[in-house]
Amino acid sequence: MFPRLNEIFRETIDLIAATVRGLRQIQLDWARYLAVAVIIRRFVEQFMTVHVVPGVSVAIAYKGRLVFAKGYGYADTSTNQPVTTNHLFRIASLSKPITAAAIFTLLEKRRPPLEVGQGWVPVLSLDEKVFGQGGILGTTYGTPASGVDQITVRHLLEHTSGWDRNGQDNNPPDPMFDSSHINDTQDQLISFMVQQPIVDPAPGTHYRYLNVGYLILGRVIEARSGMPYADYVRQAVLAPCGIQDMHIAGNTLADRRPNEVHYYPGPSSPHNPYALLVDRMDAHGGWIASPTDLLRFLVRVDRFAPPPDILSSPSTLTMVTPTTATKPSPATPPNNAANYAKGWGVHSTVAAGQDNYWHEGNIAGTEAFFVRTTDQYCVALLANSRDDTPQANLDQMMFDVDRLWWDIKEAVESKPPRPDLAWPTGSPL
Repeated sequence: MFPRLNEIFRETIDLIAATVRGLRQIQLDWARYLAVAVIIRRFVEQFMTVHVVPGVSVAIAYKGRLVFAKGYGYADTSTNQPVTTNHLFRIASLSKPITAAAIFTLLEKRRPPLEVGQGWVPVLSLDEKVFGQGGILGTTYGTPASGVDQITVRHLLEHTSGWDRNGQDNNPPDPMFDSSHINDTQDQLISFMVQQPIVDPAPGTHYRYLNVGYLILGRVIEARSGMPYADYVRQAVLAPCGIQDMHIAGNTLADRRPNEVHYYPGPSSPHNPYALLVDRMDAHGGWIASPTDLLRFLVRVDRFAPPPDILSSPSTLTMVTPTTATKPSPATPPNNAANYAKGWGVHSTVAAGQDNYWHEGNIAGTEAFFVRTTDQYCVALLANSRDDTPQANLDQMMFDVDRLWWDIKEAVESKPPRPDLAWPTGSPL
C-alpha cells in the first residue's frame, strides 16, 4: 500500500510543478507580448501617420509559431470599427506567390501516360510552351504573334516573357491596368496579349514585371488541373495550409464580405478602390486574406520545420532560385539585376536557399507585404489605403512597408539579437 501512496505523492508533486511552470510561462509570455506590443505599436502608428492609413493588420511568426498578431486603426472609419486580426484585406500581388505555389504543386504531380509503354508523366513542366501548336493553351486565345509561341511556364513565373509593359517599341503597357482595356474580360485580355509580338530577341532575355503573365498562369492551372483556378488553389494550396477564409475579392463596396475592411483612396488620390475589377485579377492580384492566414501559407513554403511544407524542398528551392534574366538596360542603371525568382522577390546575387524571399503588392486602397527570412521569421503586413499621389509617395510607402518590419525586428530583438528571449512562445500555425 505504501509504495502506491508514494507513487501518488510523486505524481501529485510532478503535476503541481508542471502547473507552476506552465503558469510561469504564461506570465512570462504575457510580459513579453506586452513589451513587444508597445514597440510594434510605435512603429506601425508612425507608418500610418506618415502615409495617412486608416487601418493596418500585422502578424509575425517565429520558428513556425504565431508570436504576434494585432490590428491597428479602423476597418471602417464611418462606424469607427477597429481592425481585428480576423479582418480580411485585398492582398494585391501577394497573390502571385500563391499562384506560383499552385503551379509547383502541378509540377510535382504525375499522370498516366498517353502512350502504351510510357511511364507516368508530369502534369506540367517548367519549360513547356504555353501558346501555339502543342502549347498548354494552344490557339484558344488566337494565333500567337512573333515569339509568343516560345513563351514557357518558367518565363511567365519569372516575368521574362519578352512582352514589354511600358509601351516601348510600339508595344502596349500591361493591359490589366490600361484604360483602353478597363472593361475587358480575362479571355479578351489574354487574346489581346497573344497578338502582341515580344520585343526581346527571345523569351528569357529580360525581366519585365507584367501582371498579365500571372493572369495567364491562372489559365494554365485550369487547363492542367481541370478545375477553376480558385477551386484548385483552395484544394492544393490553402486547405493543406489550414486556411479556410481566403477568397477572390469582389469589386464594389456592396461585394465586401462581412469581415472585410473598407478600402480608402490615399490623400489627394484620384484612384477609386471600388472602380477596379479585382475579381478578374484572380491569379495575379485577386485574393483577400488576413495576415495570420498568409503566415499559415508562408510557414509551409519556408523550407523550415515545423510545420511541414506543402512542397518538396527541391521544388521550393527551384521556386526561389533567381532568374538569370536582367532588367533591360538602360532602364535602371547602374544595377539591372532582376531580384526576382518564380513568384517571389529575392536578391539576384544571393544563392537560392540562402536568402530571404518576399513580395510586395499594391492597388488602389491597398498596400501589402510579406516576407520569409533566413532566421525563421515569417511576417505579413496589410493596409487598407495606398499613399499614391504623387508617385514619389507610393515609392516611399513601398520602401517604408518593407523597412517597417526590419525596424520592428531590430527594436524587439535588442543588441545582441536574442529573438528566443524576446518573443512570446506563441502558438503553432
